Amino acid sequence: MPPLVPSRGGPKRGFASKVSGKTVLGGKTGAKRHRKIIRDTIRGVTKPDIRRLARRGGVKRISAGIYDEIRGALKARLEQILRDCITYTEYRNAKTVTVNDVIFALRRIGRPIYGFDPETYVPGRREIRDS
Repeated sequence: MPPLVPSRGGPKRGFASKVSGKTVLGGKTGAKRHRKIIRDTIRGVTKPDIRRLARRGGVKRISAGIYDEIRGALKARLEQILRDCITYTEYRNAKTVTVNDVIFALRRIGRPIYGFDPETYVPGRREIRDS
């Protein structure tokens, strides 16, 4: 009597057998992994998030239709920055986007960001605040 096949659980695997020097898999092969494709992730930037950013920028009142406009502008801006970041990363033959990639991408599009550049970092220096 053949062994029982579990009705639930991990991927089902076939048995391997040797036939004239070649490995032949019999039965079903293992299940393929699927990555769930998340659509419309820009909706993750919620209405309160946009409201907080606007408040920080000094905005007092926000129209109801502005939220989708801001999401569209944010998505376009992020695509532009990430396109340059990926270009720098691929040039280095790397798989990880580093802080320097982001700094160079922002500098390239004319919006440099200060305070994250490892070349200008001085480890012993700290600002002293007056209380």
